Amino acid sequence: MNKKPIVTLAPWLSVRSSVLALKFYKNAFGAEEVFKLDDSSSVVAKLSIDGAEFWMSDESPEHDNFSPESLGGGTVRMILTVSDPEVVFNKAVAAGARVVAPIAEEHGWRVGRVADPFGHHWEIGCELQNS
Repeated sequence: MNKKPIVTLAPWLSVRSSVLALKFYKNAFGAEEVFKLDDSSSVVAKLSIDGAEFWMSDESPEHDNFSPESLGGGTVRMILTVSDPEVVFNKAVAAGARVVAPIAEEHGWRVGRVADPFGHHWEIGCELQNS
């Protein structure tokens, strides 16, 4: 019996200060390190937020990898689906994220958006159950 290969898709966030970004993602979202290369001034890390994985590292313009700070904005928005968006949203703000849109109900979701200190936008929410 042939097993179908496992396919995953994980974003890779480019930042200007990977050491600070690693600390922020751990504090703001409870991210855990799955993999890490560290040379004390730069980090490449695979992180997991309750099983949702993403990568992060310093930008490398020589490889066409730019942070939102260099671009003047981002090209991707992270969508973090959680059971209690208020708790995660408030924790991110307390860790240094900027509120872009407060938590509200819209389009069948309870959702808000923050910008992390490195310019990446995170929508944090949960789908509302039909009553």
